[in-house]
Amino acid sequence: MKQILNALHIRLKKAKDTTPVPHVEDTPIAPLSDFVKTSRKRPVPAHAVQSASPETVSHENMLSIPCPDPTAEDRIRDAHQNRALNLVRQEDWSTLSNLIQTADRTLKMTPGSMPVAELMAYGARADVVHAAEHALFDTTPERDAPLLNGIESLEYVLQDHPEDPAIACVVALAHIDVAWAWRGTGWDIDVPPQNREAFGAHFERATEIMAPFRAEASHSPLVAATCCALLAGPGQSAQTAADRYEALIDLNTSNPAPMRAMGNHLLPRWHGSYDALELEARRTAARTGNIWGAGAYTWVMFDAISGDDEACARLDLPFFIEGLHDILARRRDPHIVNLLAAYCANTMGQAYSGNNDADQNRAQIAACADWIVREHLTELHPMIWAHAAQGFDNSLRIRSAARFAAAGQADAMRILTILFKREIAAGNRIVFTEDGPVATAG
Repeated sequence: MKQILNALHIRLKKAKDTTPVPHVEDTPIAPLSDFVKTSRKRPVPAHAVQSASPETVSHENMLSIPCPDPTAEDRIRDAHQNRALNLVRQEDWSTLSNLIQTADRTLKMTPGSMPVAELMAYGARADVVHAAEHALFDTTPERDAPLLNGIESLEYVLQDHPEDPAIACVVALAHIDVAWAWRGTGWDIDVPPQNREAFGAHFERATEIMAPFRAEASHSPLVAATCCALLAGPGQSAQTAADRYEALIDLNTSNPAPMRAMGNHLLPRWHGSYDALELEARRTAARTGNIWGAGAYTWVMFDAISGDDEACARLDLPFFIEGLHDILARRRDPHIVNLLAAYCANTMGQAYSGNNDADQNRAQIAACADWIVREHLTELHPMIWAHAAQGFDNSLRIRSAARFAAAGQADAMRILTILFKREIAAGNRIVFTEDGPVATAG
């Protein structure tokens, strides 16, 4: 163990004079290119989202929509993360490991299609990751020791449980999260050499941790997802990315997150090509048609086309829109509805670039927000809309969750008002019910 930690210390010493990746203020900025690092969205505690009332009313009471705070999905996610966090603070790693492995084996998911095993694995490393991020973003790091204290404690837990795949995933993912805190999600040429060195050191250690558990990836979605997260490290090929993600997707075809992550990894800026992206999107749709219809094609392209003009220009638009319909025919959870509505209206609707083919496709995807809202939206989830405005950037630094959510709520209300401008202009009040929006005489 001392040799392992000493090696990590030596590599990180090269980054001692680095300027950490700056945090991003929670003010509206142009949509950012998203890169799904570990096939999960970093959650913000639901209790941090504040709203004036459980129902948002604006424009002289002409638009009214329930705005639960927290949402049902947030409550469930927070419960799983907090349970794991509490077990770690009690040093009850055996109980935690059993819970994670049971959730993993039974493919337990939230209504919004988030794997419970991944939520608990995130809760288990949250203290360590948050401490490292605080040191990097909010203070000036002192050489490397403060950044390794938490990681060292996890390494000793792993030493005590050397054959436990759940604990191995927690520790490896902690290294990966800290690596991304050093690097950021920008283009490689923009990353300072010192930051890149720290990024590589943590990824190298995460790869070493997962090496004895690679065989587990054939039947454990959590292990497979962790191995896919390692694809962001150096020396990975497009075929490696496609093969690993294909195996992960097939373990739980109801989980769309690996499809989104694969789409990003297959962009030329990472480990793929546009032809590989299109091929794998179609192959995934063919394999999962009984679950998603054409929806898997949409999930694979979901993040890839939002920040890459060429990928968007090459998109099979009718197939993508067919996939939107198929997803909502099979998943009517408010979390999914808000995700797709916000993506179409905000992520794609505000991402015009000057590439005519790409912008034409984005405009037609943005227009889908109208039927998604009218046919499926029953309540508003401000945090999803806020993340959509930032391109679902997992490394976004949120200094005030309340202000961030308020910005998302304001965006959503502005967009909804535009969608219903004819009805509102005619003097109608739009009220969102459990069956969708209803226009009533104002």
